[in-house]
Parts: sequence; structure tokens; C-alpha cells
Amino acid sequence: MLGATPAQCDKAEKSSMAAKIKAIKCGTLIDGNGGKTVKNAVILIKDKRISAVGPGKDIKIPKNAEIINCSKYTAMPGMMDLHIHLCMFNNITFKNYRVAQWEVTKQLQQMYMLFHGQMCLDRGFTTLRDLGFMSGYGLMTDQSCAVRDSIDAGIFAGPRIISAAFTVGTGSHLDLINPRSARRDPLATADGPDEMRKLARRNLLAGVDWLKTCASGGGGTDKEEPDIRNHTPEELRVTCEEAHMQHKHCAIHCFTPEAQLIAMEAGADTLEHMVFNGDEAVDKIVETQIPITPTLAHRTDHAIDIRRDIGTPQFTLDKMKQIQPSCFESFQRYYKEGAFIAMGTDMGFEPTMGSNAYELEIYCELGMKPMDAIMTATKNAAKALHLDHEIGTLEKGKLADIVICQGDPSKNIKTLGPRENIKMVLKEGYVYVDRRPGKDVRVIQDEYGSWRKIDA
Repeated sequence: MLGATPAQCDKAEKSSMAAKIKAIKCGTLIDGNGGKTVKNAVILIKDKRISAVGPGKDIKIPKNAEIINCSKYTAMPGMMDLHIHLCMFNNITFKNYRVAQWEVTKQLQQMYMLFHGQMCLDRGFTTLRDLGFMSGYGLMTDQSCAVRDSIDAGIFAGPRIISAAFTVGTGSHLDLINPRSARRDPLATADGPDEMRKLARRNLLAGVDWLKTCASGGGGTDKEEPDIRNHTPEELRVTCEEAHMQHKHCAIHCFTPEAQLIAMEAGADTLEHMVFNGDEAVDKIVETQIPITPTLAHRTDHAIDIRRDIGTPQFTLDKMKQIQPSCFESFQRYYKEGAFIAMGTDMGFEPTMGSNAYELEIYCELGMKPMDAIMTATKNAAKALHLDHEIGTLEKGKLADIVICQGDPSKNIKTLGPRENIKMVLKEGYVYVDRRPGKDVRVIQDEYGSWRKIDA
């Protein structure tokens, strides 16, 4: 069942599937709340939602239920990545991102966005917050919303996508991702509070769920430094204000403590990257419990090696290496002091799409407990998205986003890494992946990297 999706079934069959009760018998249950695991548990699913969950001895399975035997495996909530750029030219689909920037149209990028999302679903990530992209052809806002909506409509198989749009000024960090000499859409950036408000409204008109802006520079190019202020406090304030007026939200990129304080004052809903730390900013982050996404997978030696392979110039690699110790030290401090951490990778050019759980491995290597790491990608992530009433934990009434995996990630987080360890993936009760013995339900083709890279 390659590319399985409910849209491939006729309406009668889909209705029957939705009404049928599924009973998952699992050897271990991680409900996402951070407590002890439950052995020999049962999850009942009806009409996309969990109707019962708990120890098997306490749950009566209806006679007409479809039994899904996962007694050798662990069940946990579907995972989420809150900082990903699905439209970027990832190393698994492109040979050289600097060539791809000139060769690939927005329309083709849109198809790669869908494909990248499917890779993440294939590995247990049922929800992704796509934080936007801008090419020389302009913002990818319309394309991101279209992919999200086509998945929601059942036209394509894919994860739940929370779409965001760059809402930034000329020469800001997110503008400088593209070469200086690249053509630019004059409507892709804005300058001054009034024009920033207009850009925010255009993005919201396109249908995004979040806005994405930046309070500081970054570390991915040679054209900027992390401590450069990207926008005035007023520009940031009106961006957040416009999002909130439409009951939407705003994520702000902020490397430095100064940027973190400005972003919080402006009304940010989440803070991104958190490369450096300072006493005042840390105290306020811990006090307010504003969600932060550390994005460490993008900072590792592994990521730097990939960037070298796909054409990144040495001066950029040197800058990535230079800020690496600060990234790790800041994470350790935030965790130790009790900050609210939600998982995000900053996956774009690298690391490989689908390897999102690598972020959790880094957290644990830096001292986080495995169960706490799981919560960053489940309960905490859902709360940061304001979706914790629907997803994030395995509880009665919530949508049945479920991952079945080999081993127990609450004891060894690395069990979530290998593709073959992700035995089943359900989103809203529908089985998108089933790798159990004798089963063959897939979202994408088996062999990673077997597709042709068009810029090779």
C-alpha cells in the first residue's frame, strides 16, 4: 500500500473505516504525561479518537473491534517537530542547495515540501510546524498552506502541518538565507511598522497558522552576526499584534539574550534557537514558561559535515562550529533552571528529513532524562501549539496520533532513531505506516535516496 491515504478509498469504505473500532494491544504504553509506563496496555480507537486507554485488564474490548497486536512494542503519542523548513533543499533530495536555489521553481519546491513531510510521518512525526521559506521567487506561503490543506482534505498522505510564514524586513536573517545577488520579490519583505503590518496581514490572508520573524541575526551565512538586531521593537510588536488579532500566533528567532527579551516584550508565543543565554532573559523565560525550541540537531558536527557535502562554503561552516558550544551550554542551563522546552530541529538543508528524533538524542546526551525528552516532542509541543486539547498525550477523547516502536524510548531514546524501529504510525486513527512482520503499509518508497536528484 505505497502512499496509503484515506483519499484512495471510496466514501463508503472511508465511512466504514472511521466507524470501526480498533484495539491496539501494546507491551508498553507511554502516555506522554511523564509518569510511569504501563505494561500490557490497550488503546481503543473510534471515529479518529481514543475512546479508552490503560491497563488491558481494565478495558473491555468490543467483540467487533479490529485487534492490532503490538504486544512486543511500545505505544506513545505521535511526535512533533516545532521548527522545520519543509520547503528547503534538503540533503536527501538535492545534491547542492546553492545550485537548487537557482534551478527549482516554487511549484516544484511545493512538491518537495509534501515529500519531505511524508518522510517525517514515515518516522513517527505526525505534526510539523513548518516555519516557512523564501526563495528568489518570493515567499512560499501559498505553497505551504496548499500542501497543508491538501493533506487535511485527504488528497495526499502526510503529517498534520502547522503553516507559518516569514514576516521579516529587508536584509534580515531570513532574507539573507538567499544570496545577495539573487532576485527578490519586493513583496516578500517589509520595512517599518506600517509595512510590516501589511506583510503580516498578507500572510494571514493566505491562511497561515503562525507568523515567523526574527529579533536577531543568525549563524548560517557570512553576511551577518548573531548579535545584529534585525527589527525594531515596534516592528516585532505589530507582527505579534496582527497574529493575535486573528487568533493566530508568532514565533520569533532570537539567538541572544537581548533578542530574547525584546521578543518576549513584543508578545512572542515561542522563542526559537536560544543560542546564547543571560541571567535576566533566563529568569524571565523560566518565570513566564514561554515555550522555547532549542534546535540542536542543526548545530552538531553531523549537520556541519552534511552542509559541507552539499556545497556550504567554509566560512559558514566555521561560524556554525564557533557557536556550537554556546548552543549546548545554553540548552543545559535552560533545562536545569526549568524552562519550558518544546522540540524543534531547524531541519531544512540538513539533517536528513525524517531523522527528526536525532534532536531528542542530543537532549539526552546533554543531560535530559529520556522521558522529559519524549515530552518535549509530545505534550510540551502540543501545548506550545495551543493544540494540547487535541493531541500530545494518549488520553480518552484526544485524536489517535500514535507511534508504535521497537524497544522502550523512556529507557533508551535512541530506539526512536532507526527507521526500522518505527513499526506503526497512526494519525487520527488511520494507519499510515505498518512495518510489523507480514505487514506492508508505507507512506514513501522503501529505499531512502533511491530517487533521482534533479540537480545532480
